[in-house]
Amino acid sequence: MAIAQIIAIDGPAASGKSTLGQRLAQALGYLYFDTGVMYRAITWLALHDGVPIGDEAAVTTLAENVPVEVRPPSQSDGRGYDVLVNEQDITWEIRRLEVDANVSPVSAYAGVRKALSAQQRRIGLRGQVVMVGRDIGTVVLPEADLKVYLDASAEERARRRYEELSARGQFADYTEILAAMRKRDQIDSTRAVAPLCAAEDAIRVNSDGLDADQVLAVVKALALDPESRKSIE
Repeated sequence: MAIAQIIAIDGPAASGKSTLGQRLAQALGYLYFDTGVMYRAITWLALHDGVPIGDEAAVTTLAENVPVEVRPPSQSDGRGYDVLVNEQDITWEIRRLEVDANVSPVSAYAGVRKALSAQQRRIGLRGQVVMVGRDIGTVVLPEADLKVYLDASAEERARRRYEELSARGQFADYTEILAAMRKRDQIDSTRAVAPLCAAEDAIRVNSDGLDADQVLAVVKALALDPESRKSIE
């Protein structure tokens, strides 16, 4: 084994995947690819083009026919990557509230997931990529050199989300966040298409009690040191 060229990071919501993925990619000089942005891009496109979000066939057609490109960041405005549709930069457009409100049903459509998984593979197989999601090691890139399943208890993940919202000055209720977190876990792990689960050969990393620096150190060592991966396997 050599230094990992394709790295897949999966795990439940708020486990710290995005933070880990972005920092690991920066440390390695790789592309950071949060696959959730593709579902946001198709959601934005449907809204922009007036395609009803509830029309599964029409939304799926968009995903099948419109290429979404994810590239290293071209601007120093806080972005971790560029997201382009038809060569239009929509990196910040996909963070609009109306996209937030509509992305869940889009990401649940089987045809959309199939189409975007193919697009994700196209980018991931170029190598030198850290890809983050919920089905990367199991569906999108089962041949990844390093598969990490980043986990944390629901209580820990709810606490982190509570502190994140509170730090922004937004109202947050820990009990409500925890209940929503558990509901999201149940939906993600039992859905018919690409349910959340760890790949058989994934290395599980539990981030309970670890800060972002400690998690990064563990996974960076796995990426750079083939022997450490072999000893765990």
